[in-house]
Amino acid sequence: MNHERSSLLFQQAKAAIPGGVNSPVRAFKSVGADPLFIKKASGSHIYDEDGNTFIDYVGSWGPMIVGHCHPDIIIAVQDTMTSGASFGAPTERETVLANLVIDAVPSIEMVRMVSSGTEATMSAIRLARGCTGRDKIIKFSGCYHGHSDSLLVKAGSGAATFGVPDSPGVPADFAKHTLTAEFNSLESVSALISTNKDAIACIIVEPVAGNMGTVPPREGFLEGLRDICTNEGIILIFDEVMSGFRVSYGGAQELYGVTPDMTTLGKIIGGGLPVGAFGGKREIMEKLSPSGGVYQAGTLSGNPLAMSAGIATLNILKQPGFYKTLEEKSRAVAEGIANAAKKAGYPIYSTRVGSMFCAFFSKSEVYDWPSASQCDTKAFASYFLGMLDEGVYLAPSQFETAFVSATHTSIDIDKTIEAAAKCFKMIA
Repeated sequence: MNHERSSLLFQQAKAAIPGGVNSPVRAFKSVGADPLFIKKASGSHIYDEDGNTFIDYVGSWGPMIVGHCHPDIIIAVQDTMTSGASFGAPTERETVLANLVIDAVPSIEMVRMVSSGTEATMSAIRLARGCTGRDKIIKFSGCYHGHSDSLLVKAGSGAATFGVPDSPGVPADFAKHTLTAEFNSLESVSALISTNKDAIACIIVEPVAGNMGTVPPREGFLEGLRDICTNEGIILIFDEVMSGFRVSYGGAQELYGVTPDMTTLGKIIGGGLPVGAFGGKREIMEKLSPSGGVYQAGTLSGNPLAMSAGIATLNILKQPGFYKTLEEKSRAVAEGIANAAKKAGYPIYSTRVGSMFCAFFSKSEVYDWPSASQCDTKAFASYFLGMLDEGVYLAPSQFETAFVSATHTSIDIDKTIEAAAKCFKMIA
């Protein structure tokens, strides 16, 4: 498959943009290749600058749940654009989308729109600190919540170790307030709390971890976090930027029946346009400026184009049978890839929650970051490049989730499984 123009464009980009990309994972460094430059998309397919066509399981990293260029969304954005792209003033669309989100997500009684998932999580944590008067937070190794300073932290040498910066430019004084536990381990959470009594403002967690692959919560994990937070006066934040509206209409909290105090959202509620949101209990959200003293602002928050795209998207998702059909497609492709690996004699560990799935190149169960980090990333890179040659576009990292859209057809799924079978035979 020819990628000459993409390679040329990448070289040109590197002269003007650090690393040639505006978000690091796009650079394809972990798979040892140059990135594809995309020209257009439609439905379940994307098309690169060299004229190649791919079945797309990245979906702009999640938001394209109804497929690329859905006519309802295009019309909504076009109609809005004729009235103006941005005002920096309230519009009715903000309230319409806010009420759709409130009706859908169990934990949200009030919601504030922002422009990215990073902004949503950063603001939610500030609000949690403001509400509790506490400084420390707990996050989980392998869970990504955006690139704000206090969240770019990895685990130290043990479960009770203070966080250390995971990036140059993050002051140690910021990082020391971030404690890192292990996903799916209530014991690691309890250990941190016992050594930091009455000092922890919030626990933030991806209820379905989507930034180390797709790692579901073990039975009792989310329930245990809920109990701990209730007993300790800690605010529980579900980061559903990825899982929100992906694993069910009400997100992971609806799927698992566990209601956090606050929720962060993004991706889907913008229909492909830049957007984020954070919401929760009314008594918490009313402490946010201008109702309360915790400050947060954004000139482009509630942008009318993003609001219109989000409204159109959520109205599609509400249609009867949408999630049932999506579940069937997602099951077919995830199980098909796993069966192809088994037939080729190449074991993988397959996970799926709703329309999120991952093929871990591991013989063992993956349930947290230490187990995910044992995957054979070289084998994954070979698989990724092989799938690309077969016309299947996956995320260029073992530690990313694949996404299924409503527009993936049985033909797409069959082609994907056939391609996977060839690739597993190649690397077995």
